Amino acid sequence: MTLGRISQFFQRESTGVHQAAFLLGSATLLTKILALLRDRLLASAFGAGETLDIYYASFRLPDLLFTIFLFLAASTALIPILFREEKKGQEDSRIFIGNIASWFLVLMAAASIILFFLMPSLTKIISPGFSPENQQQLVVLTRILILQVLFLGISNIVSSVIQAYRRFLIYALSPLLYNLGIIFGILFLYPKMGTPGLAIGAVIGAFLHFSVQLPSLFSLGFRPYFSLKITPAIKETVRLSAPRTLGLSLNQLTFIAITAIASTLGAGSIAIFNLAYNLQGVPLSVIGVSYSVAAFPFLARANGKEHNNEFITYIYGALRHILFWALPATALMIVLRAQIVRVILGSGNFGWADTRLTAAALAIFSASLFAQSLILLYSRSFYAAGKTVAPVIINALGTIFIISSSFLLLSIFDASEGFKIWFENILRVTDVKTTKILLLTTSFSLGSLLNLALLAFIFHKIWGTIKNGAFRDSILQIIFASVVTGVISYFALRILDNIFDINTFVGISAQGLISALAGLGAGGVLLLLLKNKEIYEVKSALLRQFWKTPVVATEPPVGTDL
Repeated sequence: MTLGRISQFFQRESTGVHQAAFLLGSATLLTKILALLRDRLLASAFGAGETLDIYYASFRLPDLLFTIFLFLAASTALIPILFREEKKGQEDSRIFIGNIASWFLVLMAAASIILFFLMPSLTKIISPGFSPENQQQLVVLTRILILQVLFLGISNIVSSVIQAYRRFLIYALSPLLYNLGIIFGILFLYPKMGTPGLAIGAVIGAFLHFSVQLPSLFSLGFRPYFSLKITPAIKETVRLSAPRTLGLSLNQLTFIAITAIASTLGAGSIAIFNLAYNLQGVPLSVIGVSYSVAAFPFLARANGKEHNNEFITYIYGALRHILFWALPATALMIVLRAQIVRVILGSGNFGWADTRLTAAALAIFSASLFAQSLILLYSRSFYAAGKTVAPVIINALGTIFIISSSFLLLSIFDASEGFKIWFENILRVTDVKTTKILLLTTSFSLGSLLNLALLAFIFHKIWGTIKNGAFRDSILQIIFASVVTGVISYFALRILDNIFDINTFVGISAQGLISALAGLGAGGVLLLLLKNKEIYEVKSALLRQFWKTPVVATEPPVGTDL
């Protein structure tokens, strides 16, 4: 393949929601495999202990800083305004993106300097349970990671342009390079530099995340442009992004609160929470993020009264397919939680107690996997329609619920021996220390379910509900097949206990894989027998071989409806 053909391949445009979602899902799966390798290396090197607690805690304030400045870089606001500016002319759209990038860099640089000097004081807030020595290490790592925010922020602006023109492949591959940077830091920088090498690896990954997208951006005709003019488009971006930024900032505040509480629950608590969250983040990214990101440009274009039916059709189509993938994944992750954790993380300094706690946390997170996936879709539907207030209010309620219920469950756990015994028994962690971290994962999952319920209620009040028996039947079929998937996997697991040596990597891997395939096979056959609509749509999409479709022009004509 020539260099030109390779360039065309990465700059190709996706032509449909399902096609784009499959493409995003496939690339994201590869990225997540690297992320799992990253976590395996971290778990093996440090175990669920103080070093890994410091590492994960060091991302909290930089992540919050990045989120706050999404008021200038949120794709949910940039994409609709970019489409509007494009109708005026390509030069207008380029000036708009240049203005956004200029303001972002100037304001982010100023905020980064302030955060750099405030870190010693802020560290005491986000890690009250850390020793003074550990807090000092946290300061060093966080200061290094501030530089990551600059690269990821400008990369997010570039990504918005890439998404708008449906160049989803290069957009999906950029996180892969980010994880490669972190892995480089673990393998090569940490042995020579200690824990700062881990943070420097993340900075290198962030730079790669940004730089790999530049060729696609330039191929679309965009060039560096510095301007600090406050244009109507800039004002509109801030107006639309502010609610989205506030909502995402509330999510980051939730994680900061959980980190602060977990720092007082014993060494390894922060690590357990993050490792389990990252594991369930694989299906969340492959399913929920892929479909919501793929759907957003189509929703933004379909927004408006004249396209109301098209708008609702996109939402319900994505919703059906998210549940089609998420519910079986939930069943498998709950049943195979121990096998998943042992295969992916169970090596080196990551001991049996760490494995059991992480497996229990993974099961709790997985129970709300479908909710977290649908929250992404519903939230983007509100932003695509310009209705930005409702998601923020609901997010705020969810944040309040998660934090308050965390303290409530912890107090009940300490006060009631009966509740403590019941909770530890049901999760099979009765003889493991620091089980309190599982109460925080429980609060998080309950908060996700509440968030989804409120979003769905408001959505249906505004746009109505599809009164379609076929839609209802599809959902019931998916639920039934998912239950069958879980049951068959469970019994296969028990049978294979006596066949494989589950004390070895090969044995536990084979047991988990065969059990998963047995469950998925049974669920798939059931859906075929029921003539489920989604399974035939998935088959049709795969048979189209979307990766062989013609490559579109890299420079879209002015005003073309892409």
